[in-house]
Amino acid sequence: METVRDLILARQADSKTAILFEDESWTYVDYVAACAQRAAFLLEQRSDAPFHVGVLLDNVPEFPIWLGAAALAGAVVVGINPTRRGAELARDIRHTDCQWIVTEGAHRSLLEGLDHGVRESCVLDVDSDDYREGMATHRGAAVPDVKVQPSDIFLLLFTSGTSGAPKAVLCTHRKLHLISQNIVSLAGLEGDSVSYQVMPLFHSNGLFTGFAPTLLVGATAALRRRFSASGFIDDVRRFGATYFNYVGKPLSYILATPVRPDDADNPLRSVFGNEAADLDIARFSERFGVPVTDGYGSTESGAAIRRTDDMPPGALGRAAEGTRILDSDSGEECPRAEFDDAGRLLNAEEAIGEIVNTDGPALFEGYYRNDEANAARMKGGMYWTGDLAYRDKQGFFYFAGRDFEWLRVDGENFAAAPLERILSRFRGVILAAVYAVPDVEVGDQVMAALELREPDHFDAKAFTAFLDAQRDLGTKWTPRYLRLSKALPVTQTSKVQKRLLRAERWECDEPVLWSPGKGEAYRRMTPTDVVEIRQAFQARGRSGAL
Repeated sequence: METVRDLILARQADSKTAILFEDESWTYVDYVAACAQRAAFLLEQRSDAPFHVGVLLDNVPEFPIWLGAAALAGAVVVGINPTRRGAELARDIRHTDCQWIVTEGAHRSLLEGLDHGVRESCVLDVDSDDYREGMATHRGAAVPDVKVQPSDIFLLLFTSGTSGAPKAVLCTHRKLHLISQNIVSLAGLEGDSVSYQVMPLFHSNGLFTGFAPTLLVGATAALRRRFSASGFIDDVRRFGATYFNYVGKPLSYILATPVRPDDADNPLRSVFGNEAADLDIARFSERFGVPVTDGYGSTESGAAIRRTDDMPPGALGRAAEGTRILDSDSGEECPRAEFDDAGRLLNAEEAIGEIVNTDGPALFEGYYRNDEANAARMKGGMYWTGDLAYRDKQGFFYFAGRDFEWLRVDGENFAAAPLERILSRFRGVILAAVYAVPDVEVGDQVMAALELREPDHFDAKAFTAFLDAQRDLGTKWTPRYLRLSKALPVTQTSKVQKRLLRAERWECDEPVLWSPGKGEAYRRMTPTDVVEIRQAFQARGRSGAL
């Protein structure tokens, strides 16, 4: 069984619970019937356009149902990110040739006024009477007789890269099946498992480590519309969740909630994810009494690095022999990292290079309609990840960041250029440069350097109001730090020297405003703030990030 269609067909007579959501539940019999119903709709309405269904939903039952419908009909699902806005969102939809968009009331307004290329009649609002009436005509539909091959594309999932717009990664049924088998083994998933799925299903983590492995073993998916740190442990107990997948900072957020004496009294048996901080992995495991497996990976699935019990603090882990750190200019392997007694990297310029799978593409199957990006990713028969890292003499890898034109905040990648265009609209801004600075927990925070006509008269309240009014501002894009400058450092070709800005961060000789906490107003950073920030990084074991 190498297609998602096969996995669904295997559950046609299964009366076990497939989906839990709020106070409702669906058996696998219900689930397959709902998938078949929507598959019949797709096949009836299909045109000569690419058989692509864009899904713009939170983690509601309709999302896995539409995944199943597409699998039964032989269609392709495009994961649409609801944190994208305006022209950027429209571009994603047009680029992937969506014939339909499945959305809901909460996100319908995001599409209003956009030139996304989908006919209004093909925008399906699952909360509307029209949708319910349209689907009702296909109630009781049999599973369609459609040939689906393992090599057929099933998903188009957006990810970041070095170009100016997100790329749509191709994912076949076979790729999803192979990854699912691996996760089932790593996480110990079984038929009686209950998978707590709060990572967004438009993202590869939600699909690769949540939806597909759960379907593979016939386990139960417990869905929550969106992640909530405060609701985590109550949900786990309420649903009887035995497994939880994550990407980015969810462990940090959960650990920030008040400790309860009975936190470890829960049904969790395993946790799997990517990009958690070392301290969080250990503390989460201890507090909730569950093993946590974390690893390096990407939507492209071209290279993998696995954590090991003997790895040093801050390391990603080890990789297969063919995975190496290469100089992106020369193609030569970089020298191994050297450290001082405090663990600081001494030869960063020599040791840091790109993570490359010299053995080939692994499970990378290409990008949709992007030959240039495919060529950049596969050079000389090797898979170049675009991620920077260094490697010590024992062979352990350490993550060093991504291309300076991309940021990763709360597990989401986005480009700097669209945000720079937005910031440049603010009155008095001559030039805006956006770049990543380290987050005290994991990943990046957004910093923006603004070249201003009158930096001494910068109105932070007006700037905040301006940001609130920008419809195309992504939900993760708001800068945490603002550097106010009379003249940004530029090259001879007038390109902003972002490497210098990023190296200086907030410890520069120009005024810096910052928002100390989420939603807090900007205020002037003081020397005391700088000291306390460094202490916070030290307490989290992330001084090396500075």
